[in-house]
Order: sequence, then C-alpha cells, then structure tokens
Amino acid sequence: MKKTLIALTALTLLGGCQLTKSPTGRTQALMYSNADMSNLGAQSFDEMKKKEKIVTDPRVNNYVGCIANAITASVDNSYGVNEWEVIVFDSPQINAFALPGGHIGVYTGLMNVAKNADQLAAVMGHEVGHVLANHSNERLSRNKFTSMGMQVANGAFDLAGIENKKIYMQGLGLGAQYGVAMPFGRKQESESDKIGLDLMAKAGFKPEASVSLWQAMAKASGGNQPMEFLSTHPSNERRINDLTKNMSAANALYTQAVSAGKRPNCKL
Repeated sequence: MKKTLIALTALTLLGGCQLTKSPTGRTQALMYSNADMSNLGAQSFDEMKKKEKIVTDPRVNNYVGCIANAITASVDNSYGVNEWEVIVFDSPQINAFALPGGHIGVYTGLMNVAKNADQLAAVMGHEVGHVLANHSNERLSRNKFTSMGMQVANGAFDLAGIENKKIYMQGLGLGAQYGVAMPFGRKQESESDKIGLDLMAKAGFKPEASVSLWQAMAKASGGNQPMEFLSTHPSNERRINDLTKNMSAANALYTQAVSAGKRPNCKL
C-alpha cells in the first residue's frame, strides 16, 4: 500500500510538471506557474525590506538603479516583468540576488569588490539570469518532487502560514536568515554566468569586466573557497575559464550595443 501511495504521488507530481527549455536550451521540469513564482518573490522581497537595513543615499541608489535599468532593458516582456524593483541593502556581505517577479537586491559589501559599473553589471546580469532561466522554479519543483510528503502549496504562497517556509526560501536562493544567499547548483550557476554575460554585453557594459570581477571575488575570499566538487558553485578558476570561452560572442554583442549608442553612464 505504501509503495502504491508513493507511486500515485509521483504520478500526480509528474502530471503537474511543465517541460520547457531554459534560455541556453537546457530541458527543465517546472511545477509552478509564473504567477505563483512572482507572488512568492514579491512576498519574500517585502519581508526582506522589513528586516534588512535599506540604503537611502540617492547617489548610491541612482548608481545601482542605472546599472539595473540597463541590464533589464533587454529582458523580453514575455517574462511578465514590466518594472524591476531595485533595493540596496546596507550590509557588508559581498552579494546580490534577483527574485521572480522583478526584484533585485544588492548589498553594499559587493560594491567594495565590484569597483566599477561594468563589474557590478556582471554580478547583476548573473543574478537576473537566474530569474530568466527559472532556476528558483526549477529548484522548488525538484524539492517538491523529492520530498513526497511535503504539503502542496497554494497558489498564493502565504509565507506567514506555510509550514515549510524554509524550503521555499531556499528554493528562491535565500537563507532562513535574510541576507544569506543559498547557492544554486553548479549547472545553474554556470548557466547564469552565460546569460548574465550576454545581458551585460547587450546593455553596453564591457564583458571582460566579468573576468576581472571574479578575480577580485577570488581575492576577497582569501583562498577559502572549497574545492569545486565540494561546492555547489563552480570554482573561481572554472568560472573564469568558462567566461573566457564565451567572451568572443559577448564582445560581438557589446560591439553591436555600442554601435547602437548603448554605453550606460552609470557613476557613483
């Protein structure tokens, strides 16, 4: 009987899957709608804004907003985001994130490592790439399938009432303690690197800055990064090598953008 129930549950979950392709052509099985993910992203971001210290300096906000607007300008309307909300959080963490529904968070600590707009665009493009590739949906769908006994979530995703809040927050790439980002899988991270590289190039930011950014990130880590097979992130060396392989195509996009007059003047 137990095996039969598990099989029926598996079939039910599979029946709710939608097979789709990521922007790089990778097949994904997604169990949640765009509306569901947008609701979850919006609720999560609202909670973060209540708990995290927000930067109010207009100079900083204009700088980060300028980069975000340039990056997201080329995002197709089919993703259902008409306007991206951008918030700078006052925190020493060297991090940033983007959530479904069009929400971007940047920590001031990152701005101490990303020394210019091109480098910051590399990180923000990468994070937006996670959203465009439905990585949160993909991870939540995998979590839902592998944990057969998990309560089926309602479309509204009432974060105040669900028992498995931690699972949903991790699916979005957020830790139980807000501000602590949970890494996506290595395959997803590498995919976002490629998408982000193209996004920044199309926006008129120098693609080579992505390499110098990750070199700076490696230096900031103080050599404490775990070996690649022990980490869900690609190693800094692997990441830089992959970016370098895709640099020629990105530079072609950058040249087209500059020829079209796209070279954002984002200054702090």
